[in-house]
Amino acid sequence: MDSKLKTFLTLCQTMNYRLAAERLHLSQPAVTKQIQSLEQSFGTKLFLYDGHTLQKTEKCLLLERYAISIQYQFEELQLAIAEKERLKLRIGATKTIGDYVLIDAIKDYLSYPNRELSLVVDNTRHLLQMLDENKLDFAVIEGTFSKSKYDSYLYRMEPFVGVCAKNSPLCGKHIPVEELLNETIIVREEGSGTRRIFEERLISSGYELNDFYRQVSISSFVSIKALVSAGIGISFLYQSVVAGDDNIGVFTVDGLTEPHAFHVVYTRNTRAKRYSQQFLEGGLLKKFSELQE
Repeated sequence: MDSKLKTFLTLCQTMNYRLAAERLHLSQPAVTKQIQSLEQSFGTKLFLYDGHTLQKTEKCLLLERYAISIQYQFEELQLAIAEKERLKLRIGATKTIGDYVLIDAIKDYLSYPNRELSLVVDNTRHLLQMLDENKLDFAVIEGTFSKSKYDSYLYRMEPFVGVCAKNSPLCGKHIPVEELLNETIIVREEGSGTRRIFEERLISSGYELNDFYRQVSISSFVSIKALVSAGIGISFLYQSVVAGDDNIGVFTVDGLTEPHAFHVVYTRNTRAKRYSQQFLEGGLLKKFSELQE
C-alpha cells in the first residue's frame, strides 16, 4: 500500500500529527510533508484546524473510505498473487453475539484443521475502529453505525424479551409496563448495547429506569441470569442469552420486547461480505480464485 495513504489513514485514526508520527516511527515534519503531498495530488484540503482541534474535511472523509478499502484489497491482492487462500478470519462481535450467537458457526469453521480464527468481543465503537484499522474482516453488531461509511447486511432479527424466575407470576405473560415498576430491574452497565436498547424503548413508553423500585447494574450476563433465576429481580435480554436455561422464564411487554436487528458490517468494496456469508452459513471457505466473479 502507498506509504502516503498509510500515513493518511494513521492521521485519520489519531487526529494528531505527533501521535501519527510516533505510531509510524517518522518525524512530525515527514508526516506533514506526506499529507501536503496528498493534498496537492488531489487539489483539495484534507484536514483543517478549528482552533487547536484538527478536523476532517468532506473530501478527507471520502478519501478515508476509499483508502480503508484499498488497504484491505491490497492484502487480498497479496494472497491472490501468492495463490493462497485466506485461512484466518478476523471477526468482531458485540457481547451478546460473541458470547451466545456465533458459537455454532465458530465450531463449524474450526472443524476444518487448516482454518484459524480470531474473535474480538467488544463494544460497537471499538469494533468499527478496528475495521477502520484493517484489524477485522467483518463485525457482527447490535449497535448503530454509519451506512454511508460501511457496507452491511441484516444477519437476523433477534427477539428481545423480559426475563424472570421460572416460578415468577410474570412468567409466560404479557405485562403492562406500569405493573413492572415495583420490581427490581437488573440491567447491563452503562454503554452496553442491551442497556441502551432497553432504556430507549422504556423512554419511548413514557418511563425511565428510576421509575422502578430498585435498579441494579451488572456487566456480566452470567451474574444477571443467576440473580434473575433466584428471583432477585427481572431483566430484559436477547432471547439467545437465556435460551435453554430451565431456571429462567420470559414475558413480553408492549413497546419493550420488540425484536432487534443484528447486522454484519464490513469495509466497503471488499470481499469481506463473501467471507462473512461463508462463515455464518456454516460452509467451508472456498479458495480465493473460486471467489472471483
